[in-house]
Amino acid sequence: MNSENLNDTYLTIQRISEGLFKDRSSKFFYFAFPVRNEDEVKEKLLELRKTYYGARHHCYAYVLGKDGETFRAVDDGEPNHSAGDPILGQIRSNNLTNILIVVVRYFGGTKLGMSGLINAYKSSAALAIEENEIVEEMVLETIRVKFQYPAMNEVMKLVKKHDLKILDQEMMLDCQMKLEFRKGLENVLIKSLEEIETLQTIN
Repeated sequence: MNSENLNDTYLTIQRISEGLFKDRSSKFFYFAFPVRNEDEVKEKLLELRKTYYGARHHCYAYVLGKDGETFRAVDDGEPNHSAGDPILGQIRSNNLTNILIVVVRYFGGTKLGMSGLINAYKSSAALAIEENEIVEEMVLETIRVKFQYPAMNEVMKLVKKHDLKILDQEMMLDCQMKLEFRKGLENVLIKSLEEIETLQTIN
């Protein structure tokens, strides 16, 4: 099936990236992580706080969900909107989601001022993205189906036609199969499954 108009893809980063940005003796260690939920966000933040426990600020922003509906920007002690928002702005300007960017600052003794801070956090976030790779991902769903063995051929035809992934299966007289599919195919797939005799969807 063609992928046009399925509206079930989003842009994110492929891997973890990290580096260092310096401005007037202040050090800004930047990190970008691909994340899928807020639990992963908390886990990454905790790891960084343990590693960089001497840093004055751990500023960050994240965006989650296909349409970026879940997001947060945190200044962590920096002046309001001087850190979290510039980081979030870089994520938004690249149309990314399922991403966390953290910038850990070690104060160098010279105040940067509001514009200097905004520039430092914006530049750090931009580098974190630039030094990564942007990829297109699909929103995936799963369904479990139950059918009698004679229907196996029809089920496998659907698996091949829609490029479904078999996550697990039980092959007996009554068969079960857990399938992973791209969300844009949901209506078409369920309609096709309903047309197979003896087959029922479990969830």
